[in-house]
Amino acid sequence: MKKVYIYALACALSVISCQDNEWVADNATSQVPELEIPMGAADGELLIKFVPEMSDILDQTLTRAGGVSTRSGIPSTDEVLNILGAYHFERVFPVDPKTEKRTREAGMHLWYIVRFDKDTDLKEAARKLRKLGEISKIQSNPTIQRAYDPKKKPLYLSANDLQHVTRTSEGLTFNDPGLKHQWHYQNTGDYDFVKEDHTGVIAGAIAGADVNCGEAWKLCKGDPSIIVAVLDEGVMWNHPDLIGNMWTNEAEEVGSTEDKDGNGYKGDRYGYNFVKNTGIISWTSAEDTGHGTHVAGTIAAVNNNNEGVGGIAGGDGTENSGVKIMTCQLFDGTYGCTLAAEAKAIKYAADNGAVILQCSWGYNSPDANEALGYTPGPKDEQDWVNQYPLEKEALDYFIHNAGSPNGVIDGGLAIFASGNEYAPSSSFPAGYSKCISVSAIAADYTPSSYTNYGEEITFCAPGGDGDYYGTPGVSDDQFAWEGKTQGLILSTGIKNGQPYYAYMEGTSMACPHVSGVAALGLSYAVKERRHFKAAEFIELMKETANDQFYSFYDGEEKLYYYNHTTFGAPPTLMNLVERKGKMGRLVDAGALLKAIGNHGSDMIVPNVYLATGKSTSIDLARYFIDGESLSYSCTVADENIATISVDKTILTVNGVADGSTTVTIQAGSKSQTITITVRKNAGENGWL
Repeated sequence: MKKVYIYALACALSVISCQDNEWVADNATSQVPELEIPMGAADGELLIKFVPEMSDILDQTLTRAGGVSTRSGIPSTDEVLNILGAYHFERVFPVDPKTEKRTREAGMHLWYIVRFDKDTDLKEAARKLRKLGEISKIQSNPTIQRAYDPKKKPLYLSANDLQHVTRTSEGLTFNDPGLKHQWHYQNTGDYDFVKEDHTGVIAGAIAGADVNCGEAWKLCKGDPSIIVAVLDEGVMWNHPDLIGNMWTNEAEEVGSTEDKDGNGYKGDRYGYNFVKNTGIISWTSAEDTGHGTHVAGTIAAVNNNNEGVGGIAGGDGTENSGVKIMTCQLFDGTYGCTLAAEAKAIKYAADNGAVILQCSWGYNSPDANEALGYTPGPKDEQDWVNQYPLEKEALDYFIHNAGSPNGVIDGGLAIFASGNEYAPSSSFPAGYSKCISVSAIAADYTPSSYTNYGEEITFCAPGGDGDYYGTPGVSDDQFAWEGKTQGLILSTGIKNGQPYYAYMEGTSMACPHVSGVAALGLSYAVKERRHFKAAEFIELMKETANDQFYSFYDGEEKLYYYNHTTFGAPPTLMNLVERKGKMGRLVDAGALLKAIGNHGSDMIVPNVYLATGKSTSIDLARYFIDGESLSYSCTVADENIATISVDKTILTVNGVADGSTTVTIQAGSKSQTITITVRKNAGENGWL
């Protein structure tokens, strides 16, 4: 929504007593600042990270205890924990055998949560623990809070309302009735809503102030192999305009008390509720606004189903043609999850196939306007790293480990809203140099009145602007939906726990436009069999985005501060020239897709590693253009090591004896050669 999420009065400082791979004497800790415990931090909880040398001891202790213990097994640490009255000791990230190796390589297995009595002095506890050379990092466990008033509801539409829209559908790609009002995808400039500037009333939209879906949809509409994790309120997975594009963990059932796939999470059919630690995703609390469902619809509402609205990468209406939405719930009613749970959500997304993190939340900008009631957040990247080391490490894990070296993208894209504090800098984590920060524009290219801006911003996208398109002094709930609200962002929504559609605004709404464009670009890369490193793909998004819209940034524009709310302030003037180059570049789906085929590298069939007596299969169609229609001829160099068979597009490899050999694959006019390695004691069948 208009105001992004922040952590309540977040100012916890991380204390580093030693580097992860070295020991220090106790007296060295005098150089480390004391831990600050912010208001809103979980009572009686600390997050600590051990040095790698403690790994074996910790493993033995937790193995004997079945995953949860009261002590670490490290004598010096346990002596302090005993003095402090600790009663719960648990690894932050549950063990998933499929991803445990890379978890340990990233050092994520060294993070633990320690619980004490609720009246424990956490600052004193941290002071004692930070003297231990076995511990490298300590931080509190703050709870994420909403930064907007949940009583201020979206502007709702029913499916019936959308069926009676009066705008023409001429020139639109799909038959979704609400698509006529989703100017943010295809802006013709022909809209009824108007915008007031300091000279008077002017046209409210300019053709082309959109993300250029019309051109992109000529090439691709989505692909189900691309998974976008929505970290937000719970996504209404059974919304009729979303259910067809929800990620589904086929091994699990909603409400199951068993972890059937062994990933550490029970019943995670469509994702996981990290607030209440359950696989049951919820959206029926009075405080839920449908925020997560709204951003999910922008990315992947089902297209061409003659119902509701369209999504940027929502497919073409045929079954299983759009990208998939994984819901990672961070907010549930009046509750937000802790930072430890948020870190779990980020890692869960990477470990379960997501390649894009959609994050319309964050701390306030360091330049947040205190006169408007905002408390500034971390002052720069280093300050953020010092305050929230676990959050930073979780994001790094996703950025480096999502995707696959043999898929369309190696690494992940972490996309964040920049913030809505009218501030000249991005919030964090959006401002982190490895993340993507998104600002918001109105339907005439100019900055949405509320948006943050600055050098840290990567991209801009439509976020709507009720401060411009509304009437000063008139509250949102007094608007008829068929008027000035059309300058906002229309998507899927929830009303009283039931599926609806809704207008919202904010960098929260701009952010999923960038996520959707990225997902659509990766979908086309699947079609073109192109492979990208995550950093390569981000650079291509930048190259194909445009900054020509800055030609509209001339002179001044009337700026209201929440003119629809009781907080309202008299208008001032926004200097557009000052914002030139500080809104990022406007993402362009059409230009991105057209560039995909000439960038990245060819998809490569993965090498195979398997045990003797075992077999594994590869769908060769994934690695050659039009692979489903090709004929394949495969030859193994040494059948004493491995044998093969081909059934249509499926190559099956059988391990015979220890050793290595090669397989040459002929697909039409193209060929590839892969290596087969067979070992008696190989673990699970798989690819190198």
